[in-house]
Amino acid sequence: MAKLFISYSHKDEVHRQELEVQLAMLRRQGLVEIWHDRRIVAGNDLDGTINEHLEGADIVLLLVSPDFLASTYCYEREMARALERHAAGEARVIPVILRPCDWMHPPLNRLTATPTDGRPVTKWPDKDDAMLEVAHAIRTAVEGQGTSGTPHRPSTTATRAGVAAPTGATPERPRSSNLRIRQEFTDRDRHLFLEQAFEFMANFFEGSLEELGRRNPGIETSFRRIDANHVSAAIFRGGRRMSACRIWLGGIGGRFGGDILFAYNDTGGDNSWNESVSVDADSQSLYLKPMGMASYMGTSRDSKLTAEGAAELFWGMLIQSLQG
Repeated sequence: MAKLFISYSHKDEVHRQELEVQLAMLRRQGLVEIWHDRRIVAGNDLDGTINEHLEGADIVLLLVSPDFLASTYCYEREMARALERHAAGEARVIPVILRPCDWMHPPLNRLTATPTDGRPVTKWPDKDDAMLEVAHAIRTAVEGQGTSGTPHRPSTTATRAGVAAPTGATPERPRSSNLRIRQEFTDRDRHLFLEQAFEFMANFFEGSLEELGRRNPGIETSFRRIDANHVSAAIFRGGRRMSACRIWLGGIGGRFGGDILFAYNDTGGDNSWNESVSVDADSQSLYLKPMGMASYMGTSRDSKLTAEGAAELFWGMLIQSLQG
């Protein structure tokens, strides 16, 4: 069984929990034992316990984000020591790129990151697809350990139960890693999530249209905030209108069939649309669920989208006529 140590910023705790869900089969098959600092027992020495598990890990996952890179503890202590053990052949270090950040520099850029090409998890239209790819990379690393030698282990002493424990350490009682419980989300949580998602989309479209015009001679764009709940966008080539849309906030459980709606025109009323996303929740997080009237990059009614994933869905619908 491979020992997995997860180094992460607490601001990315939701992402860590989602990754653990995807690693459930590895754990059920007895291939991995997962440890992170939320498993520290009350009263145990914080630094000592972290160091003990870091030194004993076969695989160290670095959940890379702006907050991870900004954290002195994550970057200068956990990551630095993990890379030393990686260089010595004592452990394998796998960077998992969670959110866009400036990570493509030494020492991280010397390692193969996951998901593929280091595309951040939050940039995928469906976060589950990204986390599944991360899980596959970890499975490959775990299954390859049998041919790569046995990683370094600290010296051990026998415990009363007959299980080896690191010398000088206080033995921990065996317990499950399956300690997640269902999260409850209020109407207020859903309302704030929806408002933030809409505001993100508005900024996403404004920035994307500006960049589209800068990169492509002959392309002109228009973005307009009609009011607090409506925005419009249009793309022109050589002065000819090529594509346009409106996006508006319908409200949770709105009578128009979606919480945020998209229509292929930049004028008109709110009674006609081509796609929409609604706020939904699983046991751990809120997400946006598409109606499924349009298809882009494999997005379906079963997709669980972040605000960025939903924005990419709508943006793909707007720009696809220029890409065909």
